[in-house]
Amino acid sequence: MAKIRFGKLFSAEEANELIPRLEILLRDLQLAANALRNRVRELADSDPAIAGPEFENLVARHPELRRFTTPMAEAAKQIESLGCLLKDIDQGLVDFPHDAGGKVVFLCWQFGEPRIVAWHPIDSGFASRRPLPGVAKPYLN
Repeated sequence: MAKIRFGKLFSAEEANELIPRLEILLRDLQLAANALRNRVRELADSDPAIAGPEFENLVARHPELRRFTTPMAEAAKQIESLGCLLKDIDQGLVDFPHDAGGKVVFLCWQFGEPRIVAWHPIDSGFASRRPLPGVAKPYLN
């Protein structure tokens, strides 16, 4: 049942194998997100009406923003195609569905961590991270 819900369940080793690829994808995603924010700020400075519209409307009114949004969408799609769940671009959070003795939890990775060091229940998030057995606490925020 859980495998159907998530498509793939990862071991910590399988998740760790994806980290080098995820680091590249997340770095690209974060750079594009920052560039997009900067461009939207520039547009808002020149046209105060821009500060309020929904994002989709903003992109429709300023198609040049697609040069940022398209690579972001592609990177997010690549992350999700690996079976991972992209949780937060800015914090660089990615979760991996994992079978913990018959109960599905998320292995939790944050950009900059050298390997999977934590997990959390699927109904909670980053704030509920718990260390994996054998992982030193300095890696946990």
